[in-house]
Amino acid sequence: MYALCDGNNFFVSCERVFDSSLEGKPVIVLSNNDGCAIARSNEAKALGIKMGANYFEIEALVKKHNVQVFSTNFVLYADMSMRMKGLLSRFCPEVEDYSIDEAFLDFTGFDKVNLRNHCLEMARTVKQGIGIPVSVGVASTKTLAKIANKFAKKYAGYRSVCIIDTEEKRIKALQKTEIGDVWGIGRRHTKRLLEMGVQTAYDFTLLHQSWVRKHMTVVGERTWRELHGEPCIKMETIQPDKQSIMVSRSFGMMIEEFATIQEAASNYACMAAAKLRKQKSCAKSLLVFLDTNPFREDLPQYSQHIILNLPVATNSSMEIVDYVKEGLSKIFRPGYKYKKAGVMLMDICSQGAVQGSIWDTVDREKHKRLMEVLDRTNDKYGRNTLKLAVLGDGEQWKIKQERLSPCYTTRMVDFPKTK
Repeated sequence: MYALCDGNNFFVSCERVFDSSLEGKPVIVLSNNDGCAIARSNEAKALGIKMGANYFEIEALVKKHNVQVFSTNFVLYADMSMRMKGLLSRFCPEVEDYSIDEAFLDFTGFDKVNLRNHCLEMARTVKQGIGIPVSVGVASTKTLAKIANKFAKKYAGYRSVCIIDTEEKRIKALQKTEIGDVWGIGRRHTKRLLEMGVQTAYDFTLLHQSWVRKHMTVVGERTWRELHGEPCIKMETIQPDKQSIMVSRSFGMMIEEFATIQEAASNYACMAAAKLRKQKSCAKSLLVFLDTNPFREDLPQYSQHIILNLPVATNSSMEIVDYVKEGLSKIFRPGYKYKKAGVMLMDICSQGAVQGSIWDTVDREKHKRLMEVLDRTNDKYGRNTLKLAVLGDGEQWKIKQERLSPCYTTRMVDFPKTK
């Protein structure tokens, strides 16, 4: 059996842990640059605030009902996520870190354990330990566990734990699950299936397996088999190395100056390079892109990117920043108000498999030592404690976070004060 444990309205719950006055009140958390709602309390959902709603469209509703609004605090949420999954590991040795607010658990070998009581105790431990309410769905496959989790969250009678452990329960759950809510079935396939009259997950399981494989590939067939109760998706307790690493951001305001855009892109390059070093990899090529704001139809539009092949694969922030600056100089055009830039590191290989060049003039041993000092310092004292001078202070381009809560668990000056 597999379980999916999900933090309820996770970002909102994290904010409530450190401000009890938010309990029972409508609360939303906004995306980068305070753009749209990406987390909503149940009270906010009851007001009709939709996931992804632009803040400017709901601002009047927010003011009318005194909805509490927060900027995304990923430092806080990531730390609370790590704590939540640490508690889950006490109840199951196999835990897959699926997303910031979700984890799969493999209960294989728990035949003599009352899983309902076990999961109820797990949910109580997480709530008591870090204050985050969770829902748990248990079933014979990961896809069915996803469905069970939705029921655990939706219906109070389950008391936060729903287990699909009989054929009758499986069919009933599938009949009540809309096809668009099935994990693994995207929008394009959902549209086609609805046109065919396939309204529910149960309807989908009635299709011939050969048709599913032909029209939805082996991925769709895998979902079909999982919904039939056949485990096809394995646990991934060790995350595979990424084959490409992207860091991109929308600026807090539109920018025209090349120097400011270069500073922002250099920051993104360093963030990507740090991720590269963390998985002990190097990149053989990189992509840099630059965009104006497509929603500002009253302004001239421009969007461009460039790919640079590196003479020697690298993970040095200094080298990668230099290449990013070179790429930007080739695609930047004056006279435009830019809204977004990004850097993607590609053709990733192990740092132990880098092929040198007789024309290489970079002191790679020196770069390696510098990056080791940089990473050790920033791991110990926080990101950008030690950084390249070219990164600047970010005042002109950093994302807008006007409603940011303190980093209660990771920054000494933000620790909650006791009276």
